[in-house]
Amino acid sequence: MAEARIPGGAPDPAAAPAPAGAPAPGPADATGGLDATALDEAVAFTSDLIRIDTTNRGGGDCRERPAAEYVAERLAAAGLEPTLLERTPGRTNVVARIAGTDPAADALLVHGHLDVVPAEAADWTVHPFSGEVRDGVVWGRGAIDMKNMDAMILAVVRAWARAGVRPRRDIVLAFTADEEASADDGSGFLADRHAALFEGCTEGVSESGAFTFHAGDGLSLYPIAAGERGTGWLKLTAEGKAGHGSKVNPSNAVTRLAAAVSRIGAHEWPVRLTPTVRAALTELAALHGFDADLDAPGFDVDELLAKLGPSAALVAPTVRNSSNPTMLEAGYKVNVIPGHATAFIDGRTVPGGEEEFRATLDRLTGPGVNWEYHHREVALQAPVDSPTFAKMRAAVERFDPGAHAVPYSMSGGTDAKQFSRLGITGYGFSPLKLPVGFDYQALFHGVDERVPVEALHFGARVLDHYLRTA
Repeated sequence: MAEARIPGGAPDPAAAPAPAGAPAPGPADATGGLDATALDEAVAFTSDLIRIDTTNRGGGDCRERPAAEYVAERLAAAGLEPTLLERTPGRTNVVARIAGTDPAADALLVHGHLDVVPAEAADWTVHPFSGEVRDGVVWGRGAIDMKNMDAMILAVVRAWARAGVRPRRDIVLAFTADEEASADDGSGFLADRHAALFEGCTEGVSESGAFTFHAGDGLSLYPIAAGERGTGWLKLTAEGKAGHGSKVNPSNAVTRLAAAVSRIGAHEWPVRLTPTVRAALTELAALHGFDADLDAPGFDVDELLAKLGPSAALVAPTVRNSSNPTMLEAGYKVNVIPGHATAFIDGRTVPGGEEEFRATLDRLTGPGVNWEYHHREVALQAPVDSPTFAKMRAAVERFDPGAHAVPYSMSGGTDAKQFSRLGITGYGFSPLKLPVGFDYQALFHGVDERVPVEALHFGARVLDHYLRTA
């Protein structure tokens, strides 16, 4: 483990923090109080961070330190004192705290990860690590997931330093390593070994929420995440009798494994509606002009989803557990029956659905096949009737009048899972205003990942307003 602290700098008097106890001024105008420099920095920082290749290939194959140093230098220039923390050399996290004006208020965690998934340059229109700004769009791996949010955070806190703004509550900033794998070198390490840095934090905000979702007929939604399905990545192992490929073999490990994988992939999981998903279905139905009685006898969630049109995509992945086969490994020669075979399953569980998940896997794997967790994390829920959710909703709708912020649950997971060990309730809130036809969700881990410049400007303004009032 390594730890380093970059002392706060004061490049000019305007960058110094406001005196203790100074009120946090509200937005100065319709731009949310941000100056033009902040909007430019949100774009420039996104581009710069994309150019720092932090590809996480799993198994420890990643180096976030250059990006962490970039972040820390810009925080220090804003008068903060960022701390760099590593469990493994090169796998660097950055944590800093902004003191609020109300010492009695609970602190808020604002976090983003620095690593990205791999990208094959030959498949892209623009090189994935160019950070090129073309036709009003920033291109590259991390433009959506999630160097854009990292950049907006930096731009906002630097604007605060220039203007002498302090938020009401303490804000802890965390830029993490390893989110795209196990998080063992990132948020897991921070939660387990450096909990004191997050003292007082009761809530947190991060990725995958408050983006424009065009639901058709002019209806614009901003789904704010108030839940995540749990992670159950599984390793299946089938044992059998090795032998010659020309012989009959009733103990063929590949056959056993293939049958188990087929059963798991074809399984239809029962509906399990969590409070967050129920709230999402109820609000979406109302916005589409009809009532939904989720407790009515014979209620069929799939019929309701069909009536929601494009909006159904926000909810459909989270009404059930799921289990998708993703990897198979067996054998070494075509005429040799191997003695064992393995497979991997990407399992996800709704809150409260883990016991059912385990029991179902025991049944579906069948004789001769064992399973174990390759990686496991909890499912999360956050209240949608909280003051925090209301303020996020208000911030989005302030800057896009006529749009509607709605709750939803993520089908996947984020660093909020690890920070929940510290009692921190997590929300997905990384605001972006996106044009019609821009498929935000398809760009996560996809080819030609990109983000419009105007979306970054909007996001920085919304984030600034929310964090001032949180």
